[in-house]
Amino acid sequence: MIDDEGRQIGILPPYEALKLAREKNLDLVEVSPTAQPPVCRIMDYGKYLYQQEKKEREAKKHQKTITVKEVKFRINVDDHDYETKKNHVLRFLEDGDKVKATIFFRGREMTRTGLGREILERLIKDVEQKGMVEFRPRQEGNTLHAILAPKREGRDKPQPAVQDRLKQG
Repeated sequence: MIDDEGRQIGILPPYEALKLAREKNLDLVEVSPTAQPPVCRIMDYGKYLYQQEKKEREAKKHQKTITVKEVKFRINVDDHDYETKKNHVLRFLEDGDKVKATIFFRGREMTRTGLGREILERLIKDVEQKGMVEFRPRQEGNTLHAILAPKREGRDKPQPAVQDRLKQG
């Protein structure tokens, strides 16, 4: 038995423990039911649940959710339109979002999938300073898509010890 201030009271029968808790207007909570004898604590259970929920909400605030933004291209995209969409991709990558670059082929365009691949390869080359390729361009049905992720600073470079081993080996 542990009281509301964290001091150990000792082994008590259940009815005495409940009596102590009611005297202090608190709850008797079983902390460790598998222990021999079971461990109980006197506490304000509602306040405890509130504090746990508050901690969880605080932990969620510090998490970064990564969203996937999509930018669609056509195989006959004009240079100005390409630059505009490339700038959108760069902005999304700077914000920490992943980008799915998609090219949709219609009708006879399916015979020109090479042009679509060239556009995606050009985009990958243009944004390599800000992003890295997570999935190389791949075709699924009549769409061709690649996924780009923001570059993580410090992780892309091998550690100095690894560089030394590479030079020796």
